[in-house]
Amino acid sequence: MITGGQSLVSSAPAFSNDAKKILVCTGNSVSVFSVHTGMLITELVSHTDCVTSVIVVPISGPVSQLMSYCWTSSLDGCICYWDFSAPELLKMIKVQLPIFSMVIPNISNPSIWMNEKESKLYAFVSVENKSKLAEHPKAPCGQIQLFNLTDSRRVGGLLCETRKPEVLHVSKSGEFIGIVNKRKLNVWCIPSKQFRSDEVKRIRLHHTKDLSTLAFHPVERVIAGGDVTGRILIWRGFGQRMFSKKQLENGARIKDEEVRPGVRGDDDADSCTTWHWHAREVKFLFFSSDGAYLYSGGKEGVIVVWQLDTGKKKYKPRLGSPLISFVASPDPTLSCVSCADNRIHFLKMPKMELIRSISGIKLPFSLPNAHDSSSHGFAFHSMSGLIALPAEDYCIQFFSLFDNMEVSRVQICERNFQPVDDIMVRVSIVALSADGSTMGTIDVKVPEEGLGGLVTLKFWSCASLVGQYSLSTVIYEPHSDAQVSEIAFRPGYSMAVSTSLAGDFKVWVNSSSNGQECEMNPKSGWRCQSVGSYKKMPMTAAAFSADGSVLAIAVESIVTLWDADRNALIAVIGNSIGPICKVSFVANSQYLISLSRCPKPQFAVWDLSKLCMHWSYKLVVEAVSSTEYGTQFAILAINSTNCEAKISDLDGVILLFDLENPVPLSAWLVKKAKGGGLAFLSRDMLKEKSSDDGNSPLLAYVNGDHEYTIFDPSSKDDHIVRNARSTHVPDEEPERTGYVSIYGELPEFDIKRKKVSEIPFVPSERPWETIFSGSSHILPPLNKLCSTFFESLLEKRPTVNL
Repeated sequence: MITGGQSLVSSAPAFSNDAKKILVCTGNSVSVFSVHTGMLITELVSHTDCVTSVIVVPISGPVSQLMSYCWTSSLDGCICYWDFSAPELLKMIKVQLPIFSMVIPNISNPSIWMNEKESKLYAFVSVENKSKLAEHPKAPCGQIQLFNLTDSRRVGGLLCETRKPEVLHVSKSGEFIGIVNKRKLNVWCIPSKQFRSDEVKRIRLHHTKDLSTLAFHPVERVIAGGDVTGRILIWRGFGQRMFSKKQLENGARIKDEEVRPGVRGDDDADSCTTWHWHAREVKFLFFSSDGAYLYSGGKEGVIVVWQLDTGKKKYKPRLGSPLISFVASPDPTLSCVSCADNRIHFLKMPKMELIRSISGIKLPFSLPNAHDSSSHGFAFHSMSGLIALPAEDYCIQFFSLFDNMEVSRVQICERNFQPVDDIMVRVSIVALSADGSTMGTIDVKVPEEGLGGLVTLKFWSCASLVGQYSLSTVIYEPHSDAQVSEIAFRPGYSMAVSTSLAGDFKVWVNSSSNGQECEMNPKSGWRCQSVGSYKKMPMTAAAFSADGSVLAIAVESIVTLWDADRNALIAVIGNSIGPICKVSFVANSQYLISLSRCPKPQFAVWDLSKLCMHWSYKLVVEAVSSTEYGTQFAILAINSTNCEAKISDLDGVILLFDLENPVPLSAWLVKKAKGGGLAFLSRDMLKEKSSDDGNSPLLAYVNGDHEYTIFDPSSKDDHIVRNARSTHVPDEEPERTGYVSIYGELPEFDIKRKKVSEIPFVPSERPWETIFSGSSHILPPLNKLCSTFFESLLEKRPTVNL
């Protein structure tokens, strides 16, 4: 069984000690990627639920190249200790409660817990305990507990109780930990050696708005907090009274606002400063290693760099998606930022230049006024194992289900990402031809106050590989101002049909002779060949038969059959009990499947030779897919009547049918069925094929969160070997040492280059006019500048060996 599509940004990642690898929480496992190539190296698989945190054990020196250890926590209630270079699970601690966050304060100082015999390693965990909710529905279920990782046991009582589990933050020195609790920051001072929850001191810092995140200064007693309105608060000198060893005489408390500007009430801080640039919630705050700068990010997709002393700011814009977290590596020239579109960008510091990215599958997002279609906006290409998904940034992502990686991105609308609450432009439909040579898309501009709406149909031609598409034809308002409900391609022909809710369908053909776009025929494109309708009733779905001779179009609760060549009505079948939202032919047979949902759901199989219903079920079906050959097909149904399924989150069921038998051949319970999809995939892309039947197709299930599973529906053995490309360990970047590791490569001297002019002081040969220009913090070192300077003054001659 192949699984993939997990979120890469559900939790903050962590760099290895040599900054050559990055550990990413991906569902129930931790994926280790190469920073140099962005490719998957290995996976840490042991948890049975989502991994919520990963902490790399900091080890410096040459031994860091050999020792690669980390701690992980999960919602399954376990803490695991790994050697991720092997990879090997070394230790497991059972907490018995779902862990939402974990920090290990004294791990930042290995000399405390590695060298001394009596030293211990402690972890603070944020867990969820619902035991009190049965008696008290409003009882807090979030708890912060202390665990001894060395002895695998819990220590003391509760550190704190909150309404829900909160994310823990720790300072770089391990001296402080903190959480966001509504309009307060709770900060604890952690002792260096003795860990007891009842002796840990706590202070509270208050705000007038709900806080969203916090960050500790690396060396000073400064803490930054961000709120939901976009404001950033900087508390300086926090905990001077409570956390300091020298208490004020007689417990005196300073309350003069002039002495403590910006501090609210009796908060233990010297001052509080407020900055405001973000228009919405601040998602992350991060101090630079020297503490001089503060990085912040949010929904705007912009990293703001604040100078802590002056409040001046710089920007890293156009990241194309809302930002979630920011993590620095042990290499001061490398950092990464996690984005809401399931991408991790690597940044070269301090310029924050984007050098490469790791792209996961596009996560689902809500569409305003989206038409209810069983396709859910994505399409499959069974031969290559690709799925095409519309993204929030107006592009189509082609994602390989076998390799669990992005193949390409096609920009549908040339628009910059705008961090607004309402999406004004959306890609509502994407359809692929059977051979993948053509793609059709519908993008809709949502009208503002009833004005400015626009529906655009676009046809795209494929290059050498599926997923590489170029724009062929743009058709504005293909059905006047009506909404397009579906696009279907005719197998083996350069023909497509689009249906609309206005009551008509249009047949589009490619005007080029061979149906392919090429540079030699620039006038080739798509045009409307014919138009059809049936009693001016809304048309909601369309599908071609396997040979392309019959076109089936759903018209409310009936199905009309058309001659695809003559555009003539052949027959009308029905009547179903509700409006039909999807029609599909079953391979090369004369059977047709129709799906109806609200208000009366029905799944029906029609015999076209008899023009009558073959058999049906009253089921809410999300998706249907049939094999390319044969008489089998699968449906994804919502399992809304099973109470046990609701408890275990198994809200859907996949049923495998044969046309002649209404009794399912097999059934599989699945999670997150709402918004999911099904597709039969070819085995050609697999490294190994089944020994029993190498031609039997695989079944892919994509759930509502775009997580997917690929399995063999005809085999009891669910083990399938992933493609070799996904398990290949990439070559690492050559290690740089000495001068090159700091300043980079020096320019090579070419003795065969053209000699300088007899008059050396000409504008083209005066590099010192530019090499000494610019800001001082970005200039190269003097030894590199001088070598370039003197090289331009000297005439190079080839050496002659005597």
